[in-house]
Amino acid sequence: MDEIVLRSMLKWPDVPSVYGWLSLDRRGGWMIKTVAGRFERIANAALTQFIGRNYAADAQGRWYFQNGPQRVFVALDYTPWVYRLDDAGEGFLAHTGAAPRALQAVFVDDAGALLFKTEFGIGVLLDRDLPRVLERMSDSRGDDAERFIENILQGAEAQVMLQGKNVAIASIRAADVPRRFGFVARPAPRAGEPEC
Repeated sequence: MDEIVLRSMLKWPDVPSVYGWLSLDRRGGWMIKTVAGRFERIANAALTQFIGRNYAADAQGRWYFQNGPQRVFVALDYTPWVYRLDDAGEGFLAHTGAAPRALQAVFVDDAGALLFKTEFGIGVLLDRDLPRVLERMSDSRGDDAERFIENILQGAEAQVMLQGKNVAIASIRAADVPRRFGFVARPAPRAGEPEC
């Protein structure tokens, strides 16, 4: 976290948390609630970078942005991370701009989206990058992506070659992702906790 955020947390330790004002969409965009009650994409690059640097999860799996002394809990459209191909098209970046070092597993959900588990956590692959990533994937039997994804969705388990590494790939139901990976998609205040 930013030094200024850490100092403000020490100076004002009891600021109530905020719920329902910030969300992360499936494309990795930060969305903020307007006074009219709609969500709009945050377009200011400096602000999105600040949010990304100060994005974390608590022990209950609730993701938040530490805004100075105040936690702003994030409603997740799907997963806490959204991964995309880097500009060179060789590696992956998270929606925060951080580069994961270790791709640990790949999942295909029931809608055909790819999810990656990295040292950061579980995240969906940005939809626009799906065709390029599928073109590069091959399984240990040499089947093309369409055929082995079809097999995976029918319950087969396999290894897939991605980024020069064999990685386990399996199917998963989208509805099971939060429980399986221990996160809360829609954080809410606990009983008795104020909602700002």
